[in-house]
Amino acid sequence: MSTASVEGEDVRTPPSAVGRGTGRRPLLRGLLPAAGAMLVAAAGALIAVGCFLGLYLRPASDDWCAAWKARDLGVFGITSDFYTTQNGRIANAFLSGVVYGDGLTGTKVLPTVIAVSFTAGLVLLGRDFIRFLGGRPRLLVLTACALVVQALLYFGGTRSYQVLLWAPATISHTVPSVIGLWALLLAVRTVGHPRTAVRVAGFASAFLIGFALGTLSEPFALVGGLLAAAVGLLCLPRLGLARNWHPFTWCLAWCSGLVCGLVVLYTSPGARWRRAQQPEKESVLSAGELRGIFEDWLRMWDSVTGQWAYLGAAAVGVLLGLAGRLRGPAGRGPGKRDPRRTIPRKVLIALLLLPVPVVVLGSFAVVVGLRSGYGPTGWTYARTWTNYLVPMELALCGYGALLGAWGGGWLSGRRWLSGRRTADAVLVTGALAAGCLALASVGALVPNVQELTTATVTRSVAWDAQNSRIRTEAARGTTDVGYRPLYIGSLAEPFFTGNYERDWVAACVSKWYGVDRIHRR
Repeated sequence: MSTASVEGEDVRTPPSAVGRGTGRRPLLRGLLPAAGAMLVAAAGALIAVGCFLGLYLRPASDDWCAAWKARDLGVFGITSDFYTTQNGRIANAFLSGVVYGDGLTGTKVLPTVIAVSFTAGLVLLGRDFIRFLGGRPRLLVLTACALVVQALLYFGGTRSYQVLLWAPATISHTVPSVIGLWALLLAVRTVGHPRTAVRVAGFASAFLIGFALGTLSEPFALVGGLLAAAVGLLCLPRLGLARNWHPFTWCLAWCSGLVCGLVVLYTSPGARWRRAQQPEKESVLSAGELRGIFEDWLRMWDSVTGQWAYLGAAAVGVLLGLAGRLRGPAGRGPGKRDPRRTIPRKVLIALLLLPVPVVVLGSFAVVVGLRSGYGPTGWTYARTWTNYLVPMELALCGYGALLGAWGGGWLSGRRWLSGRRTADAVLVTGALAAGCLALASVGALVPNVQELTTATVTRSVAWDAQNSRIRTEAARGTTDVGYRPLYIGSLAEPFFTGNYERDWVAACVSKWYGVDRIHRR
């Protein structure tokens, strides 16, 4: 047997993992790349459609306010406005100023920027994960995983337009997950770097990024802080999962930045003003409020678990794990294969158990925040679910990868099977089942994408015609122009309330067109 030293212990690796690799499995070696290519094509096509729809985006709801403020006040002006009069989200305001700084151009390219950066980050994270398992990363299958996870995130829920296309929601709830993903990659490289200066720079970056995210999105700060706190506690050297204090220090810096950002946000004049607009509520700790929160949490999860397509994340993870088990080509001898790593039992238990409480408690924290900010209907603001759906999907994919890697290794060493051909048949059958489930989950999203495409393109045509008319009337000196609401994505439009003085959307539309007032047309 071969041995590998992990945290001072000898972890024995089965001979089958070293000497009898899967190099002589031509069918499986051909099936996995084919499944990966098919999933890349299917999921990539859906995401490409979503990015292409960015060209047909037109203002709705908060777009109107952010657009005229970025135009008239500039990046720093809108940042100051958010801090003093809106909600205190200074990083959110700064990004809004950047996105809307050149009119609507930023909103059109933002979906593509999100998809590309998310894909790259997921591929790099998956590569590190497979290497941690002792496998060999396969770019095609890694890309398939990244695209399937994204397709499910964007189109699997009830608010696809808001999750990918509506800039105010993507800035608040999708972009933070992308930033958090890249911060995780930074953490992996920081804690293991041999140079002290690099580690110190990484810890400082963790604090700064955490601070920015704390003033960007409260839901993400809650979920991200919960995850980092749990990982930090598990990485205390005394527990034996980490050899030094570097992982704990990084998590501490991250959580400190999040807390400082939330404090700045919560104590801002804008946040105080926003809280003053809400009616008096029961204490969160009261029996009635706790019961309401728990009921909303169950309703939310009833909606999430009703979408079976999320299982596609686990299915594509199985393919990833199986692909990682495949070593070099058949012609390579055992001596040229890299020794396979065995995960310590305590680390494996942490990997299996950690995601569950993080996702459960994180989703509960999101519901608490939504109910506090929006009342009993707050749980229906599904765009905020992204903050815990991302770790949920990554956990499902990770579980699938662990299952695929374990199953592939376990079957490789089973002598009770009637020869290697039987073991190979079982592996091929499992790969086919996983690939079909992943492909079916992507296919289940097609109707949502079709509906989203029709609604977005149709609205853009009607919006362009109305925009041309209003600008023509405004150029003639008209101060009260007609506007016909164009609804999309369950978003507010002018005249959503009968009291015009409280119609903030209509006020922002008037500011955008430079008129005194608008009326329903």
